Parts: sequence; structure tokens; C-alpha cells
Amino acid sequence: MIASLAPLALTGNVVAAIPAPAWSGFDIGPLRVHAYALCILLGIVAAIWLTDRRWRKRGGPEGSIWDIAIWAIPFGIIGGRLYHVFSSPDAYFGPGFDGTGNLALIPQIWLGGLGIWGAVVLGVVGAWIGCRRANVKISAFIDAAAPGILLAQAIGRWGNYFNQELFGGPTTLPWGLSVSPEFVPVGFSPDTLFHPTFLYECLWNLAGVATLLLLDRKLKLRNGRLFLLYAMIYTAGRVWIEMLRIDTAEQITILGMTARLNVWTSILVFILALVLFLVIGRYRRGKSSDSVYLPGHGPAEEDALVGTSGSDAPTANAATDAPGVGPSAPTDAGTPAEAKKASEN
Repeated sequence: MIASLAPLALTGNVVAAIPAPAWSGFDIGPLRVHAYALCILLGIVAAIWLTDRRWRKRGGPEGSIWDIAIWAIPFGIIGGRLYHVFSSPDAYFGPGFDGTGNLALIPQIWLGGLGIWGAVVLGVVGAWIGCRRANVKISAFIDAAAPGILLAQAIGRWGNYFNQELFGGPTTLPWGLSVSPEFVPVGFSPDTLFHPTFLYECLWNLAGVATLLLLDRKLKLRNGRLFLLYAMIYTAGRVWIEMLRIDTAEQITILGMTARLNVWTSILVFILALVLFLVIGRYRRGKSSDSVYLPGHGPAEEDALVGTSGSDAPTANAATDAPGVGPSAPTDAGTPAEAKKASEN
């Protein structure tokens, strides 16, 4: 995806190490296939592949990954889009919600704009529904899925490159990003190079995937703790990467400090994830179970239930059905009348 690196020009003008993309998709008849959508799709495929491998190693039931993904993926896409729309509302509702925006842009996700926080929150809701239907623990599933989610984000960020969006401020670094003149922000020269924030986040996320896999192998984090660690790793990188960006975004002032909404969101998510990570680690110490199944739904438990309800199991009337004991069984006393007569004799 990255063209060969070009050296700095001796004239003093910086030649882009990362050139502007030569294409943003292709056409199949009347259908336009956008590169942004392909990156998102490739990320989803990679996430499912890695999660499936980890899920099967954890003992997840065969085929359940698809039963869960069919709920988690659409929920995640919807959540990601909703977060983006309401965190960057000007294009959709107009500045100050004055009604001058274009609501028809909201479903056009191929133009870019998926907020990770909305995607994760609603994606987990969808996964919870799928997990309940598959009789497995949501905590076990999100731990298995955490590295895959981060891998999907690493790949999906390349969509920003092809859309020529969400890049950082100007730079003279040798890996500066060139963008087409129509995408250069107002006030900048057309030959300006920008920080390739999509690449920074991609590399950060890939390092995070390796970290999660290594720590999970060494520490065997359970009860959702690996997922919380994923949230901390991602937000730690998102804070400094977000601060490099120059695209329009909601600005929030807290304690006299003004920053982009996603910066504050990242800080908040990091703190919450850290607190939950420590609390779960303390109160679930020694109580973790390697079973991915909900109580009463593991293979051994279900086999036990089948065994106790089978035809060979003793019935409630077993005692009365025993020979010589049941209601119709003969006794030495004979009939009640004969027993009375015998007692009178």
C-alpha cells in the first residue's frame, strides 16, 4: 500500500515518503466499491479469523463464532456510525445544529466516519445477544476477541488513507503524507506534507495485538480483563495520535483545558478500564474458571442432565414398584378382611 520511499529533494522541497493514493476504489457496472469499505471488510475478516482460532483454543463450541459475529458486526457498524455522527455533527445537522447539514449523508459510511467507541459499545451488546443464544460467557468471548478487534482497527485505519482524511498537522519528517490538492485544508500550501496519523495508529495497534497475545499467553487473563487491557492499550495511543489531527471535531473544555472530544473520551475510557481491571483482579482472584460456557450449559453438565433423565434412571415409584412391596403385591396377611380375622384369632 505504501509506495517506495523517496529521498528528500535537494531543492529544499520535501518529497512525500507516502504519496497520495492513486485510487479510492473501483466500479463493477453501476456499483462503486470503495477502498474504505474494503479496508473495513478486510479488518472484519482478519478479526474473525484470529478470534476463531483463539475461541476454539479456549474451548468455544464449534461454529459459535458465526452465531455471535452475526449479531456483533452489524451492531458495531451501527454504533460506530452513530458515534461519529453525533461527535462530528456539522456535516449532518449543520453548525450549531442549525439545520443546514445533509441528513442523507448519515447512512453513507463508505465516505468515512466510524467512531470506535460506539462500535465497541454496541458491538459488545450484539456479542452479548449472540453469546446468550450460544450459552457462552460474554466475558470469555470478549477476552478471546480483544486482539482480533485491535487487528481489525489496524487494518481499517488504512481506509482513512484512501479517503485522504483524518491526517495530522504539517511535518517535514521523511515519512510525511502527501494529499491531493482538493483534500488539502484551507490555509495550507498544496505541497504541504502531513503527519500520517492513520499509519501511526496502525503501527500502534499492531504492537498492541502482539502485546495482548504475549500477556494472555503468560498471564492467562480472564473475566474480561484482557478486553479491558485492550481498551487501555488503544486509548493510551489514541490520546497522542488524536492530538496530532487537524480535522474538524467537537472541542470540549474541562478544568480550563480544551481538547478534542475523542481525547477526553480516550482518557475517560482508559481510567474506567484501569479501575475495572484492578477491581476484577482483586475480587475474582482464585475464582476464575476456564470454562467458556454459562453455568449449567457445559458439555459435561448437559451430559449429566441427560444421564439423570434417561430411561435407566430410577423413578419416583421405584420403592413401591419393588417385588413384594407394591400395592398389588401379595402379603402374608392376605386381604384386609383376612388380616382382621387372623388378628381376632
